[in-house]
Amino acid sequence: MLYLIPTPIGNLKDITLRALEVLKEVDVILAEDTRNTAHLLNHYQISRPLTPYHQHNEHKITAYLVDQLLAGRRMALVTDAGTPGISDPAFLLVRACVKAGVNVESLPGATAFVPALVNSGLPANRFCFEGFLPLKKGRHSLLEALKTETRTMIFYESPLRLVKTLNDLAAYFGADRECSVSRELTKLYEETRRGTLTEVATYFSQKTVKGEIVIVVKGTEG
Repeated sequence: MLYLIPTPIGNLKDITLRALEVLKEVDVILAEDTRNTAHLLNHYQISRPLTPYHQHNEHKITAYLVDQLLAGRRMALVTDAGTPGISDPAFLLVRACVKAGVNVESLPGATAFVPALVNSGLPANRFCFEGFLPLKKGRHSLLEALKTETRTMIFYESPLRLVKTLNDLAAYFGADRECSVSRELTKLYEETRRGTLTEVATYFSQKTVKGEIVIVVKGTEG
């Protein structure tokens, strides 16, 4: 059995009782960063073997992990924060497990874009999640395609690229398009700023931006 375990995106209390039970019972925990995961496990006094599993080694060790799972080992996969597979490693292993007939169970739990969306004040009945925009290749074509998207759009971004991305979105979608930017969700300095793309870009250009970023943008109305 492979378990996909969501972990807190900031506040360590945001983990389910079931997730803690599974982490205590599995044979090994696959971790995007073993140091980050060790901090979480130590907080809850959980002692289980840790194995690194991240974008730099997933192609090399996926087949080996599947063999171990087929041999009867129980594994949990966690990332640094949030739900595995959402802009984080998991897809390759899940696909290989499904193909090999290994049971996969995904537990519900923390993910950054859901609170950012429902807190934005923008329509949440229909939305699309785009993750991180391409840095160069494909960025123009994707933004061009999204100009006519009617659903609310959700993006992840780094603090260093936030203002540039907001300005790019304003250039393609229009300066007056409504948006919301959430950062440091569930943490002490959590902040959500709402307004037009230009207004929010101006606000963040005047301060030092830190933390994980979620951008929510209203879809076009026609």
